[in-house]
Amino acid sequence: MHIDILTLFPDMFTGVMNQSILKKAQDKDKLSYNLVNFRDYTTNKHHKVDDYPYGGGAGMVLTPQPVFDAVEAITKNRSQSPRIILMCPQGETLTQQKSEELAEEEHLILICGHYEGYDERIRTHLATDEISIGDYILTGGELGAMVVIDSVARLLPGVLGNTQSAPEDSFSTGLLEHPHYTRPAEFRGAKVPDVLLSGHHENIAAWRREQSLIRTLNRRPDLLDRIDLSQKDIKTLQKAKKEIENPK
Repeated sequence: MHIDILTLFPDMFTGVMNQSILKKAQDKDKLSYNLVNFRDYTTNKHHKVDDYPYGGGAGMVLTPQPVFDAVEAITKNRSQSPRIILMCPQGETLTQQKSEELAEEEHLILICGHYEGYDERIRTHLATDEISIGDYILTGGELGAMVVIDSVARLLPGVLGNTQSAPEDSFSTGLLEHPHYTRPAEFRGAKVPDVLLSGHHENIAAWRREQSLIRTLNRRPDLLDRIDLSQKDIKTLQKAKKEIENPK
């Protein structure tokens, strides 16, 4: 995958893109990226990328020309059309399923806004997707773009050392992930559940599924309405609800 990042602050990405999993992805030739300062594409003598909004109002709005020209320069010699993602608080909320969808692409362009917002023509005539990372406002789209890149890059084949890591993550199955334990088997009086020490893989898988269901019920019950539940899952949830309602 190749990712072009349109930003007025390219230095913000340097540390993030060259650490941890993102660096490993590049070392394995699974990911490449290019930082594009779209101010370099302005045609006015003052190199301005923003202007006052028509109709009045607070703040400044990003003008369309430099953003359009930057994207056109990036895509000029490419045979396939990329997904052009506008980082925007009005966009679709990023989910694991969206990250999985984007991980199937070969080329992404992320546009990081700033100031009061974008000229609407960037949204309606250029972007293919609009993504938000949550219902809150950031100074610019850079931090959101970093979240998108990280969530997508780790899903690329061969990036993570263990091929089972990504499919078992929280939200990949529609549920929150089950609890994890490692050595020692007992720490300050708290013991690892016996089933995890049993070596019985079917029982371990059943326990993990049960714990994922219970954890999702307790922390994100809204997720349960979005997935298909087996009869066994339903019984597990019914039992857990009774225990919540009638604690011992």
